[in-house]
Amino acid sequence: MRAGCGAVTAIVGPAVALLCVFMHERSSVDELANQLRRELDRYSPGGKLPSSRALVERFRVSPVTVSRALAQLAAEGLVVTRPGAGAFRARPPRPTTAAPGDTSWQEVALSADGAADLVPRSVDASGVTVSLAAPPPGVIEFNGGYLHPSLQPERALSAALARAGRRPGAWGRPPLEGLPELREWFARTIGGAVTAAEVLVAAGGQAALTTALRALAPPGAPVLVESPTYPGMLAIARSAGLRPVPVPVDRDGVRPELLADAFRATGARVFVCQPLFQNPTGAVLAPDRRGEVLRIAREAGAFVVEDDFVRRLAHEDAGPLPRPLAADDTGGVVVHVGSLTKATSPSFRVCALAARGPALERLRAIQVVDSFFVPRPLQEAALELVGSPAWPRHLRAVAAALRARRDAMTAALALRLPDLALPHIPSGGYHLWLRLPDGTGGTGRAFGAEGEAAFTAAALRAGVALTPGRPYFSAEPPAAHVRLSFAAVAGTEEIAEGVRRLRAACDEVLPADLPGPV
Repeated sequence: MRAGCGAVTAIVGPAVALLCVFMHERSSVDELANQLRRELDRYSPGGKLPSSRALVERFRVSPVTVSRALAQLAAEGLVVTRPGAGAFRARPPRPTTAAPGDTSWQEVALSADGAADLVPRSVDASGVTVSLAAPPPGVIEFNGGYLHPSLQPERALSAALARAGRRPGAWGRPPLEGLPELREWFARTIGGAVTAAEVLVAAGGQAALTTALRALAPPGAPVLVESPTYPGMLAIARSAGLRPVPVPVDRDGVRPELLADAFRATGARVFVCQPLFQNPTGAVLAPDRRGEVLRIAREAGAFVVEDDFVRRLAHEDAGPLPRPLAADDTGGVVVHVGSLTKATSPSFRVCALAARGPALERLRAIQVVDSFFVPRPLQEAALELVGSPAWPRHLRAVAAALRARRDAMTAALALRLPDLALPHIPSGGYHLWLRLPDGTGGTGRAFGAEGEAAFTAAALRAGVALTPGRPYFSAEPPAAHVRLSFAAVAGTEEIAEGVRRLRAACDEVLPADLPGPV
């Protein structure tokens, strides 16, 4: 660019050359401002940015470029410059949403202990281990609950861990609630009036849900759950001595009128739900139901535990996502759980647990007793990851890959297994929920009472591991189902082969009049 400026000087004179230099300088200022803007999440509000000299040396730009880039960020309200002291990340403005409501109702909800049942000493973990166990060699993994290694951001995670290890104090003891910068990041992603002071950092969603149910309901108490729902949550409830009570879900999420009936019938003080891409149905809570669910829980003096587990696994065609229920709650009704694990790696267990009022203090106390804190290097690595340019690139890549895999699986099922009902095709998450033939769809025959288990066993013999539907119901299921995951396999070719093997399993279990591939 400077050689070009010299040529311009020789031809048209110094005025145009000066303009050329200005344009070059302006481009450098914009580039540096963009780079600093991307890195701001690494600093806590009020935290000091590197000195101007350090920025000059790191980015190989002039002091004037650094000064102008910082001035640009200051004009945007992102940094504050103090003469003689340096530049600092600006503190977020006070929320303009409604002020937090009255949380005094929680004193009743947290003290309503009329149960005398003891916590069971044995725990049934089968609903959890089925999705954690590695299948035998050669078996296609349609039962996995995490991204295939080819979809995990292994390089970005390794780089984040390396950078985290070089942070000052990286191996020291963190604050019990979690690093302030990470809590601030989680609070911003939740939205609404949620603040960093209302967020705890937990060791993954399973641990956060365990803490939440132990904190909010006494042993022997009922807890309302979606039906069907995540088996791991049912295992948590039962291990805490709670009684899961099912509330049916349709394609628009939990049915509010049945939720109200369940609260009245049981006196429950807790409802656990997954409003976004529910496991296993993939349903999204309809806009007109969101306010109803919060109103019903508020009138019942109850908590809503929001398991926002796959917000970062929206598919490429998902469109704008509804914000978490916690963002619409000012009265401390919602206890929010939001994890990084599903979008990264099963070993990257970093999660937000957010609440207001006395409930937050109880959650904090139980978490400290159970685990002290989440290891600081892991929290530092999480900050490095979500503050790096690799993070949004990874989320875009996963969104495209999951859409392609979902489409491949739905197309293969329609071709080879058209009699397996797929009532809903989700635009997020990693699985499909299929209803097995029950004799009402025109075939005249069905799997039978033990068909779900028989099909699961036949599929494994054919070389496919899938998840039976029975563990997803806390009471008697209305029909036989299976859940198929498309995220844990190597790609679309393996999906096609897996569905072909499922056809063979169907032929083994079902009568001959089940329609075959066209």
